[in-house]
Amino acid sequence: MNPFLELGIREEVVNAISELGFEKPSEIQEKAIPVLLTGNDDFVGLAQTGTGKTAAFGLPLLEQLDFSQKHPQALILCPTRELCLQISKDLEKFAKYVDNVHVVAVYGGANISDQLRQIRRGVQIVVATPGRMLDIIGRNAIDFSNVKYVVLDEADEMLNMGFKEDINNILSETPDEKKTWLFSATMPAEVRRIAKNYMTDPVELTVGTKNTGNANIEHHYYLIKAKDKYAAFKRIVDSNPDIFGIVFCRTKIETQDIAEALIKDGYNADSLHGDLSQQQRDKVMKRYRDRSLQLLIATDVAARGIDVSDVTHVINFSLPDETENYTHRSGRTARAGKTGISLSLVNVKELSKIRHLEKIIGKPFEKKQVPQGAEVCEKQLFSIVKKIENVEVNDEQISPFLPAIMENLESLSKEDIIKRFASLEFNRFLDYYKNAPDLNIEARDGGREDRGDRRDGRSREGSKGYTRLFMNLGSVDEFSRGDMLGFICNNANISGKSIGKIDLKGVFTFFEVQDAEVEKVFQGFQGVDYNGRQVRIEVSGETRGEGRSDRGGRSRGGDRGGRREGGYRGGDRGGRREGGYGGGERSGRREGGFSGERRDRGERSSNGGGFRDFSGKRKESKSKY
Repeated sequence: MNPFLELGIREEVVNAISELGFEKPSEIQEKAIPVLLTGNDDFVGLAQTGTGKTAAFGLPLLEQLDFSQKHPQALILCPTRELCLQISKDLEKFAKYVDNVHVVAVYGGANISDQLRQIRRGVQIVVATPGRMLDIIGRNAIDFSNVKYVVLDEADEMLNMGFKEDINNILSETPDEKKTWLFSATMPAEVRRIAKNYMTDPVELTVGTKNTGNANIEHHYYLIKAKDKYAAFKRIVDSNPDIFGIVFCRTKIETQDIAEALIKDGYNADSLHGDLSQQQRDKVMKRYRDRSLQLLIATDVAARGIDVSDVTHVINFSLPDETENYTHRSGRTARAGKTGISLSLVNVKELSKIRHLEKIIGKPFEKKQVPQGAEVCEKQLFSIVKKIENVEVNDEQISPFLPAIMENLESLSKEDIIKRFASLEFNRFLDYYKNAPDLNIEARDGGREDRGDRRDGRSREGSKGYTRLFMNLGSVDEFSRGDMLGFICNNANISGKSIGKIDLKGVFTFFEVQDAEVEKVFQGFQGVDYNGRQVRIEVSGETRGEGRSDRGGRSRGGDRGGRREGGYRGGDRGGRREGGYGGGERSGRREGGFSGERRDRGERSSNGGGFRDFSGKRKESKSKY
């Protein structure tokens, strides 16, 4: 007997999902479906991205609703239009053999008149993003008085994107007696608050361990200098000729810059970010799903809802600020029980983030070496050989040309012909990676380099005898200077006399520490969280009065707090610039650094970066430390 039938799913639905390749339930489906089929309880389901959550709530909905009626009975809220479309299409596929099922996808960036028309025709299931749903509610164009079920999918991400107040307003339009089903990959405090405020004794189900990653994902990191990040990234891509990956960046600007650089360097790549129109986004995603693109460069928000099979690699060009986002990123690979790799490019100062992520996901990160030039050439050579071996030959089409081909090649032996065909591509990589430098560094080497930078920074930036440090918390986190002083001293276990000037900004802070106490500060803040966010301490590279300020004192072209990491400089090697865009170009590809370290501190979330509870009110500050 089909295992989905045993769970209580009707035969028509089972026939449809069998055609989609559903052979047996995933763990979340097997555990959630029997609970949801009773229709008696609120529900919280915690499971990683790619584990089959859509079917876990979608199949029970198809059993619970009355499709002879044409009014909304179920509302599904999700963070992005891609996920909205994906869920609605999946539900339509599940209901292929069920009569009169009407699903409407309601999302921004599309014609609202068409969506309103579908609602007027009659619909039982509404799948929506919060912003467009509020717009339709504001037009009095939908009646939720008969809604029996509300599903909050990717609840953690909706909160990260600042939809707390929107969700609150939408839920106020639905009946009190409805059942709420919440699905999330992680369980931060804000998600827990939803369960407390809007559910009654919910059944909670956790697949795996809370906030951990998919067991089928390998986690790697590469330790490099910041200026070598782009060069190392290209080497990793070149050493994986069959890579089909998603590359994550922090900001829209970084995403666009990297995509443009890759395209210029001959890679099949494109970007996906919030500034694209829906038509542009659809075009990019169609190319990626069709595998016309090998690399999709995306921001965290833009990539939500992407469900593309067989993604081999997730590449963290820049680590995310929020640890939960790493779980979402890595979940783009190893979907539906397959395996995948999540790799991160980090410098020495980011090693503490890797250690923190290891604790969160419950798995170690494996340190990998950036491939040497010879290794890349070998991988590319055997990739070419494999393509030649597996190429399909159309005898009928090529036969008329064979006599001329044989005549032109008759002076060459079989060995010579093989060499020449293989060398068509191989020569490019041999030339390109000739004398390529080693981009790997050791933590102790980088530590010496960083300490040297720190000593240089003391005389340049801080008061005499003090080092100027950066922290990613500020006044929006409801700190005063006194609060910040206590927070630093308690965590670092140092005296307030060791702290110099505290420069409190909106979303970050600069503060001076006596040179002798700097290491205590770094040690004291390892693994420290504040309101679910990892506290990050870095040496400031800001030179007062120097450079154009951009969003909280960030020098253009530099890293956070004005610290320049990368740029367009570098030693000139054989006509190509090592560490920059400049220099000679060979076969459309360049080895060099990339000014991709432009990070935007002001771009945390659309709720202005403040910590607010679900009602949208600013949370009352309690003890900071």
